[in-house]
Amino acid sequence: MTYEGDGGFGIYVHWPFCEAKCPYCDFNSHVRHAGVDQPRFARAFERELKTFAERTRGRRVDSIFLGGGTPSLMDPATVARVLDAISGLWSVAPDAEITMEANPSSVEATRFKGYRAAGVNRLSLGVQALNDPDLKRLGRLHDVAQAKTAIGIARDTFPRISFDLIYARPDQTARDWQAELSEAIDLAADHLSLYQLTIEQGTPYFELQRTGKLIVPDPDTAAHLYDLTQEICETRGMPAYEVSNHAVPGAESRHNLVYWRYGDYVGVGPGAHGRLTGGNGKFATATERHPETWLDAVEARGDGLVEDQALTQEEQGDEYLVMGLRLVEGIDLTRYEAIAGRAIDSRRIAQLVEHGMVEHLENNRVRATPAGFLVLDAVVADLAA
Repeated sequence: MTYEGDGGFGIYVHWPFCEAKCPYCDFNSHVRHAGVDQPRFARAFERELKTFAERTRGRRVDSIFLGGGTPSLMDPATVARVLDAISGLWSVAPDAEITMEANPSSVEATRFKGYRAAGVNRLSLGVQALNDPDLKRLGRLHDVAQAKTAIGIARDTFPRISFDLIYARPDQTARDWQAELSEAIDLAADHLSLYQLTIEQGTPYFELQRTGKLIVPDPDTAAHLYDLTQEICETRGMPAYEVSNHAVPGAESRHNLVYWRYGDYVGVGPGAHGRLTGGNGKFATATERHPETWLDAVEARGDGLVEDQALTQEEQGDEYLVMGLRLVEGIDLTRYEAIAGRAIDSRRIAQLVEHGMVEHLENNRVRATPAGFLVLDAVVADLAA
């Protein structure tokens, strides 16, 4: 894996609509039973992209990510309009990674060729589980048969694919997860995203857990499942390159590396976030979360921004730590000092090394150890202090 000095430059496009809201999901997603005016939203995406292009002149786009929500509810023509707008406003690298998230329902799978023709060259499928009872409990609208069909079609259609699974689910045993993960690796191409189930406040799962109707594995069991995940994937040639992401070496998600390496990225669409370097430093941007309110704002003034805040050097340093230490490659201490305006206390690093939480790499880099990944928030807080 090569290191990027400035983290690269990407564009994130948020499609906020889903067919149904999953009970564990706290993403900005909305259900519209009456349908969505896609041409109107496409025009708004084009307009907001133009606004951001004016403040990022001269940048070359390394990656594009269509996320959500469920972007595969977009018509291929809508996807083509968005990608055409980006290529008309920026210089796009010839080998740019263009990823789209999709749900593996049979209806969406039939659209895959249309998305490929529009320019998508990497598909990320939200599979989440490989057994039907758990898919139903997770609120997914597909079954295992549809998921496997979609994976097969995706492998035949796109140069690169990935899919997601959630583990540490209710009643899940180590033996269950070992069998499911092994099957997933058999189905996968070169990338898997493997997330531990987290119960987020404001979701139906949160209320179910609060009232004792949902019981997830205890922390020790969850940690064991994490360790098992690392062991199996490493053995099968898909080692972790980030806390929750595994890939054949060279097949890492370039767009997500922009985030984790603290690069710049434009975020357009309802509820999208961005990080942009300008004349006065680095800015955190965020857009209006409610889709129709965002739409009205973009049509009125050219963007849906509700936040456009200059970050202090300390805030930038903290963000670089939070993102960069998720990576197996770790962080560059020299770059941290340039970003934060100060060095990390060498005594704190030495203490964490002594306790087996971090380790030194060549070229003045530091990374979390396997033990450190399990308590990463505490490691980050210690280094940032």
